[in-house]
Amino acid sequence: MNVDTRPRCPWVDLSKPDYVAYHDEEWGVPVHDDRQMFELIILEGAQAGLSWYTVLRKRARYREVFAGFDIARVAACDDDDVARWMQDPGLVRNRQKLTATIVNARAALAVQRDHGSLCSFLWSFADEQASGAAPRTLADYPARTAQSDALSKALEQRGFKFVGSTIVYALMQAAGLVNDHAAACFRREAVQRAHGPGKKKGA
Repeated sequence: MNVDTRPRCPWVDLSKPDYVAYHDEEWGVPVHDDRQMFELIILEGAQAGLSWYTVLRKRARYREVFAGFDIARVAACDDDDVARWMQDPGLVRNRQKLTATIVNARAALAVQRDHGSLCSFLWSFADEQASGAAPRTLADYPARTAQSDALSKALEQRGFKFVGSTIVYALMQAAGLVNDHAAACFRREAVQRAHGPGKKKGA
């Protein structure tokens, strides 16, 4: 059996095939679909105080419960839905986080009305190259940046919840607003090419 020994980011647990697949196929790839972006906003917020792998294992159930992260359908939910979700072991059963899902959906609809799309609003906070700092070790990854501070503040002003700067930076990494694949990671160059040379983000 062939063993995949390609170098990867230092945070990847190679003993977890689904975690490896997430890194290899999704993490850092530029997101320009509003449903995908909304999903990441919700899941990164759900991660607060937990590991990303814990949330990743629950992602399929989140997609079922929240109608594939249909923003309008989630925005139409209410406290009765939150009470029902609190009984679902497939979700992170934190009332504030679940309530924030509805609040954030309504805020996302307002962003779409005002800016054309949720993605264009978030991408306006990405730097031109989205190249990241090419980290080499876990210690090299920043918890937050000036861009995440600015985006966090803008989202909070728009009414979003669970969007502190650290959470937002994780969102930026996952959605490709910054390419934080490690310098030696086999995915770094491919993700950088996905942005396209000189391509204006959010265009």
